[in-house]
Amino acid sequence: MAAALLTQFKQKVGGLTLIPAGGGCFELSVNGELVYSKLQTGTFPDEGATAEVVGQRLKVKR
Repeated sequence: MAAALLTQFKQKVGGLTLIPAGGGCFELSVNGELVYSKLQTGTFPDEGATAEVVGQRLKVKR
């Protein structure tokens, strides 16, 4: 998923940080704002939906 986001938003993303963790944790933040939490939803996000929310936060037109 990280590679797909970097490919799609390479001109808009200044950096990407992956923090390995255990316990099924997956959280996605854009500019410090939590936009997805597997801990809250109980499910891993769909790659397309994740790209959509990142694009919205980065104000990218698709």
